[in-house]
Amino acid sequence: MLKVGLTGGIGAGKSEVSRLLVEHGAVLIDADRIAREVVAPGTPGLAAVVAAFGEDVLAEDGGLDRPKLGSIVFADPDRLAALNSIVHPLVGARSRELESAAAEDAVVVHDVPLLAENALAPLYDLVIVVDASPETQLDRLVGLRGMTEQDARARMAAQATREKRLEIADVVIDNDVPLEELRRRVQEVWGDLVRRARASRTSQE
Repeated sequence: MLKVGLTGGIGAGKSEVSRLLVEHGAVLIDADRIAREVVAPGTPGLAAVVAAFGEDVLAEDGGLDRPKLGSIVFADPDRLAALNSIVHPLVGARSRELESAAAEDAVVVHDVPLLAENALAPLYDLVIVVDASPETQLDRLVGLRGMTEQDARARMAAQATREKRLEIADVVIDNDVPLEELRRRVQEVWGDLVRRARASRTSQE
């Protein structure tokens, strides 16, 4: 098994890269998706979030009001740290469960937005960083996701710097390129991942 950490700044296009890797055969463990699952209605995770932030972060249907919570934590590093201290251990435990269910020769890609921020690089055999310029990130967040420029800049500022992410990268995928060029690069990276996975399995036999 090859354990790959995949990360990138918000709006860099990491989700597109993870989708392409799955098309090639990767087993994807999506930290964001798991983070939603562990605070779903009725979970201990949601109860802990409400205890820390109050019932104002609940939507009318009893689920988490993500925009409301986001507006609180992304403007206050201490509140963000408090939220992370609740959610991250739950996400880590669920991620380990899913990883243990993968085949021995699998390429397991952990899609982890805050990999650099939380110093998680040592957990993986290698780290892939999807990179895009801050200008591209901002354009995508405002133009494609409908954020205000102020909210987009706050989200970007709450994450690690571009330089910090690149420091931990074993592989960089440039996503300031057309989709076809991105596809070609991901295919190239996939070939390398498969070779590494085979080499790792052979060395363990």
